[in-house]
Amino acid sequence: MTERHLSPGQRTLIDLGPLIVFFCANYIYGIMVGTAALMFATAIVICVTFFVERSIPPMPTVTCVLVMIFGGLTLYFDNEIFIKVKPTIVNLLFASALAIGLLLKRNFLKPLLSRVMQLTDDGWKIMSKLWIIMFISLAIINEALWRTVDTDTWVTFKAFGIPIIVLIFGIFMTPVLQKHQLKKDG
Repeated sequence: MTERHLSPGQRTLIDLGPLIVFFCANYIYGIMVGTAALMFATAIVICVTFFVERSIPPMPTVTCVLVMIFGGLTLYFDNEIFIKVKPTIVNLLFASALAIGLLLKRNFLKPLLSRVMQLTDDGWKIMSKLWIIMFISLAIINEALWRTVDTDTWVTFKAFGIPIIVLIFGIFMTPVLQKHQLKKDG
């Protein structure tokens, strides 16, 4: 049986789809309906990923669980603070997991990404450290924004700002990754 994987375009749609649904539902119906739509879209994405790949990667799984928890709290208590702090908590959890992995001399990114890139051990360590900085930075930015801007502005940042920041980060990280790529024999 051949392994099935989502194409890069499908992966992008899977990653951004729930955010776009959240953005649209929020602007049309408000944050509570937007939150419910985000929860529904996230569950659909997890189901589609499992149907196609017969597995669910750990990071989307954690994100889905936290969307359900914080989205559920938002709806149950009719209080948008829960959905607004979710990105902070998710980013800090990912940063903590990577930091703990480095302390334990285990690199958690390597098994997640080794299918798409082969790096030296130093490359994996550097990549982990850069992602730790990135996740902490995103948590700080989220905290500053949800506390200082209106909900629609925060939703716009969540749906478009975060993916753009991550894309720019990836572009700037490319030379570091290329420097630490394993050389292919022959």
